[in-house]
Amino acid sequence: MSGVAILGASGTIGAELARRLAKQGRPLLLVGRTAAKLEPLAAELGQPMAVVDFSRSEPLEETLRQNADSLGGLAGLVNCIGSVLLKPAHGTSDEDFRATVETNLFTAFATVRAGAKLMRATGGSIVLFASAAAEIGVQNHEAIAAAKAGVIGLARSAAATYAANNLRVNVISPGLVRTEMTRRIWETPANAAASTALHALGRLGEPRHIASLAEWLLAPENDWITGQVLGVDGGLGHVLARR
Repeated sequence: MSGVAILGASGTIGAELARRLAKQGRPLLLVGRTAAKLEPLAAELGQPMAVVDFSRSEPLEETLRQNADSLGGLAGLVNCIGSVLLKPAHGTSDEDFRATVETNLFTAFATVRAGAKLMRATGGSIVLFASAAAEIGVQNHEAIAAAKAGVIGLARSAAATYAANNLRVNVISPGLVRTEMTRRIWETPANAAASTALHALGRLGEPRHIASLAEWLLAPENDWITGQVLGVDGGLGHVLARR
């Protein structure tokens, strides 16, 4: 079985996905910015890791090239890297906006570019992450919504470009999920209540909800799906919340 590279593997969702794929026996490459965060997961799963500077595309491409053969070929590439910036436009600095775009949109583009260079000959599955906030207006999400909307446009264009190569590109669009990155939102009772009220199902997401879909999109038997934005959001993106 060919391998999967997970970018942002030390994050809550990336680690959940890695554990699921490891149980299947899939070879993995765990990629992130910080060795100290990757090492415990790599040791737990007995999988190789790589530390990459994501501010440029070339280090990622070189890392994937160097590891592709040891993975039995690269069949899946997942970008779990992201950030959350909750500020109105008038309170967002140029630095805030650039950092949000770099973390969310630039890394997604680098993922697609690297995946296209390595996987065009064999095909495979690229999974990116957007946000329900890119599809429905949510207060104080201007920067992150703009970056994640860019991810959606990128994925749809890339899906068209590489369809002939059987290289599939899809997007998971979550609502608010209980992760370490979003902890400052959901661990405060008032913020958690306000956020929960936005979701029609009346509860926040868990990492398993997101990782299970990523696992499904990476499965070889689901190879007739591309260019899709799949909401895992408790209804946030398209369903009126309960009152």
